[in-house]
Amino acid sequence: MESLIWIGALFALVGVVGLGWCILIAWKARREGLDDEAMKVRLQKVVAMNLGALAVSSIGLMMVILGIFFS
Repeated sequence: MESLIWIGALFALVGVVGLGWCILIAWKARREGLDDEAMKVRLQKVVAMNLGALAVSSIGLMMVILGIFFS
């Protein structure tokens, strides 16, 4: 079960990196000074990636908890 902990930690790390990437994309869009409609279109694309990264991170944390529980 130790491998489940490490795999879960890797998933969680990938999810956190994805969340950081979403933050960088949003900051870049804000610095560009886009109008409201262009900003809305840009951020709608980021929302899907943000939810995916959050899901991967959550699954990783669940794997870590299960690995600890079953160890």
